[in-house]
Amino acid sequence: MLYLFEIIVLVFSAIIHEYMHGFAAARGGDSTAKDLGRLTLNPIPHIDLFGSIILPLLMIFSGSGVIFGWAKPVPFNPYNLRDQKYGPAKVALAGPLGNLILAVMFASVLRLFPGIDSALVSFLGMIVYINLMLMVFNLLPIPPLDGSKVLAAFLPAKIQLKFLEIERFGLFLVLFFVLFASNFITPIIAWLFQLLTGYNLF
Repeated sequence: MLYLFEIIVLVFSAIIHEYMHGFAAARGGDSTAKDLGRLTLNPIPHIDLFGSIILPLLMIFSGSGVIFGWAKPVPFNPYNLRDQKYGPAKVALAGPLGNLILAVMFASVLRLFPGIDSALVSFLGMIVYINLMLMVFNLLPIPPLDGSKVLAAFLPAKIQLKFLEIERFGLFLVLFFVLFASNFITPIIAWLFQLLTGYNLF
């Protein structure tokens, strides 16, 4: 039941993340996500077999300290955005912002009702943890993660192009980080978790 709950929370949190990308793009002038039927909270168009199901299961059963996954990226056309310089960065930041909003909402319940049942604390804490994990991980400046899009907006044009070319190897870079370097972000997630909920993660 706990593993199933983790997968459900991860999938829906990833869907909120992608929805926020599409929402920000639409507000910025690009209707690609809406036109393709991806500006929706219906999980079916967003689920990625490997990223939403297989990888999270592998990480859970391997005992990894970080549970990671993704939904299908919501497409957008940066050339349609009104803000050509910082528009893509705004769209990129919207995804992690969605996860932060979810984390704050559920953490607020733990803050406002400190005497609630321990099982409910565990479930709510898991929602907060997973959303903080998605937020922090996606803000890493590793192409194709959202942090790379934000960083690219502040780089000179020539360096920006070379930096974004690394995206061809993006899946391998992300998997390498998840398998060998994910412990580097665990203290950040733990600190944010305690800040928001008042509970120690470990």
